[in-house]
Amino acid sequence: MTQISFLSPTKAWHCTCRVAVRLAVCALTFAFLWTSDAAAQARIKDIVDFEGVRENLLVGYGLVVGLNGTGDSLSSAVFTKESLIGMLERLGVNARDNNLKTNNVAAVMVTATLPPFARQGNRIDVGVSALGDAKNLLGGTLLVTPLLGADGEVYSVAQGSLQVGGFTAQGAGETVTKGVPTSARIPNGAIVEREIPFRLAGMKQVRLSLRNPDFTTARRIARAVNAFVGERSARVTDPATVELSVPKSYKNAVVELLTDVEQLRVEPDTIAKVVIDEQAGVIVMGENVRISTVAIAQGSLTIRITETPQVSQPQPFSNTGSTAIVDRTDVQIDQGEDKKLGVLNNGVTLQELVNGINVLGIGPRDMITILQAIKAAGALQAEIEVL
Repeated sequence: MTQISFLSPTKAWHCTCRVAVRLAVCALTFAFLWTSDAAAQARIKDIVDFEGVRENLLVGYGLVVGLNGTGDSLSSAVFTKESLIGMLERLGVNARDNNLKTNNVAAVMVTATLPPFARQGNRIDVGVSALGDAKNLLGGTLLVTPLLGADGEVYSVAQGSLQVGGFTAQGAGETVTKGVPTSARIPNGAIVEREIPFRLAGMKQVRLSLRNPDFTTARRIARAVNAFVGERSARVTDPATVELSVPKSYKNAVVELLTDVEQLRVEPDTIAKVVIDEQAGVIVMGENVRISTVAIAQGSLTIRITETPQVSQPQPFSNTGSTAIVDRTDVQIDQGEDKKLGVLNNGVTLQELVNGINVLGIGPRDMITILQAIKAAGALQAEIEVL
């Protein structure tokens, strides 16, 4: 006869709790591993540029009027005077024979960025910077200014009221300046007049340009794209370029292809590099930096001289004696005896390297010298770049 046993309610509850705890631990472990793996990966759109999808820089020369006596001095800024006379002549005003003394005009350089696929009639932001000795552009208005590209063609025209973020307040004994009052911007201040021809939809091949060229990263991008489209459409031509041929499934749908490709995730690979800014005392080290076995010692001779003179005075109501100053000098010499010799073993990681140098009590500027000495000794397996 088969016997059937039943668990008591208490035992059943304990079993259920153990199962729930194990499931929770498994879920947390999976979430941690997935998060760690995802954190190390980046979208393709964040590490590459699609060739042809680019911005173009524009520049122009113009005049700002309406300044409250803070413009260029026409006696020293000759280009401002000539530009003002030429503008007035085009408007039918003859001012060449007159002695202009206005301080309400300033010559400026106007800059803008033409975004990709900008169409006629679109508006873009412009920046305005004083070219002469103007003190403040607050309250000024930019007159019609053509903006030219690198080929000398006019692609946009700018005009409008300036927005200045800085100001200057001046009194008889003090001047306060916040920001840069000779620089301003005009939101949507330029109108696109000429388009840059570029047909993306009819392309049969697209090139992906890596922002940080690397053989390993380029190969990973090609593999991720090929795995997604199901055929060998992407190939690496150099460490900075991946050529992507439009597959049959995306025929006449290049935009859809790029939209899907840029969302793919890969893990970028970087070389071991140490970046040093000696002026600011900043050190940035990558995680792949490795160091061979080396001993480090750092010490310096410091002499401190402190003068604490004391005043000696006679007793009150005394007819003899005079006030005298007695010198008291304290000299302290620190030869760095407390500095110890530290040993960094072969193949230490970035964290171990930092910990080992911190044990010696070394500041950032001394650490720069030590890293350069380690590199000179051939023990640092990384590239040092000094800004």
